[in-house]
Amino acid sequence: MGCTLLKTSSWMTEPMSVLEVVGLEKTYGRRKVVSGVNMIVDDGEIVGLLGPNGAGKSTSFKMTCGIVRPDRGSVFLNGTNVTGWPLFRRAGEGGMGYLAQESSVFRKLSVEQNILAVYELLGVAPRERKLRTQRLLEDFEITHIRRSKAGRLSGAERR
Repeated sequence: MGCTLLKTSSWMTEPMSVLEVVGLEKTYGRRKVVSGVNMIVDDGEIVGLLGPNGAGKSTSFKMTCGIVRPDRGSVFLNGTNVTGWPLFRRAGEGGMGYLAQESSVFRKLSVEQNILAVYELLGVAPRERKLRTQRLLEDFEITHIRRSKAGRLSGAERR
């Protein structure tokens, strides 16, 4: 079993490699779920992984984004080795993001409380949490739903 890399062609005349994944591997117990995944994503390309259930697509993306640590292999973002960086650092310093198929929100908390909870987990001081949350709500133009319960939002609003 395995997954197939599906790429569009780059619209640029001289592509610049934005993301490079080299030899990613992951084993859970005795089961190797990802074996030697490689991909290069140039500026302007859209990439998808195709394969049957259990082929390692989600795990490959999660290793690429920093949610799961690979057993072997490396991830380079704009030429920098980010393999050891956690998700929030890849997002903050590298501009990389991951949008899961299933939302990971606390459905009974408000939008604002969900954001504050993440900052708390990251160890951000209480006053700074409030400032960053306000900025984020404004940047994404979602101040109007700040007090809405996450469970009542549409799928697009949750994302």
